[in-house]
Amino acid sequence: MSERKIHKTQVAIMGAGPAGLMLSHLLFRAGIENTVVEIRSRDSISRTIRAGILEAGSVDLLVDSGVDNVLRNGHEHEGTEFRVNGEGHRIDFKGLTGNSVWLYPQNDVFDDLAAQREADGGDVRYSCSGTQVSDLTGTPKVFFTDADGQDWELRAEILVGADGSRSLCRGAVPAAERTWHFNEYPFAWFGILAEAPRSAPELIYANSAHGFALISQRTDAVQRMYFQCDPATNLAGWTDEQIWEQLRVRVNGNGFELKEGPVIDKVVLPFRSFVHTPMRHGNLFLAGDAAHTVPPTGAKGLNLALHDVKLLFESLDSYFSTGSSALLDTYSDRALDRVWKAQYFSYWMTTLLHTVPTEPNHDFFRARQIGELRSLLESEHGRAYIAECYTGWQGK
Repeated sequence: MSERKIHKTQVAIMGAGPAGLMLSHLLFRAGIENTVVEIRSRDSISRTIRAGILEAGSVDLLVDSGVDNVLRNGHEHEGTEFRVNGEGHRIDFKGLTGNSVWLYPQNDVFDDLAAQREADGGDVRYSCSGTQVSDLTGTPKVFFTDADGQDWELRAEILVGADGSRSLCRGAVPAAERTWHFNEYPFAWFGILAEAPRSAPELIYANSAHGFALISQRTDAVQRMYFQCDPATNLAGWTDEQIWEQLRVRVNGNGFELKEGPVIDKVVLPFRSFVHTPMRHGNLFLAGDAAHTVPPTGAKGLNLALHDVKLLFESLDSYFSTGSSALLDTYSDRALDRVWKAQYFSYWMTTLLHTVPTEPNHDFFRARQIGELRSLLESEHGRAYIAECYTGWQGK
């Protein structure tokens, strides 16, 4: 074991996903020293393929900070389509709210930020092991071994836990000092990547008697699609034809047909909602999946993380430039205000669009669900509500 080295910084950040790197980048631009510690390799994070719908506010945060590949490589979506029993209903985000969303995969956001931190000489330590945190209510410390086998003690004024849904930092908060809110859902998504052209220019959310499906895009030649399944589904038992048959019966109809091709990747994504409150303990501040997770139906996960980062950066910038802790002291409450709005929207979208075969009164549940969808989609106010929530409550 090597002799432990000590490094001091203003802000220590656990986690080099998009949230951690975005915060590190913003702090650097404000002249605030920071070090990022990550247990995964840069390559493994980059190869973790995850979909991404960015709200207008998330795009603005990236672009305003000089990380603007999303404008060149992303795809602006001015609306989306809800298909109910094969009948399409377009929701015009731009016309109803003045805002769009952008299709830009989460791993591309990571790649952009990782490249920017490297270009700026950022202190980002990938492939660390043996990570521990201590003294959260005093001078936080992070202990770790770097990729070269060197042992470190990182001392900081502020520690940020942006270390994902298996957060070490979250787990370090004493049980008596936090509350965990949790909900598990009775279904999952069967997700695929397929070599096929785009089936539609925008996302399609489909509700049918056979269950939910989501048709997304990846590139001009590779598409991402999902359909509702049992969380215990065994991927190995599914052929390409079986997968496409499930998607066809949920989406096709009224002259619309999916464009199909070879399936090149399969995954089952279980659903859960989680919130850790408060999002602060002493000098530890949580952000992103370390503090909350949502079902993917409402496309809120990455956007919530980036909103946390925006609030936390503003709070830290104020603290280090003025010495006032006023914004830091209200960070948790301000972040949780949007977290709970997003939890509600994600839960609502999930129950609105998925079927529950085990529902005791299934026929009533299904008829009531169709009635709710018609009430929303046939009303400009209903469509506007969906558009406002989906594009991210801009200015609120």
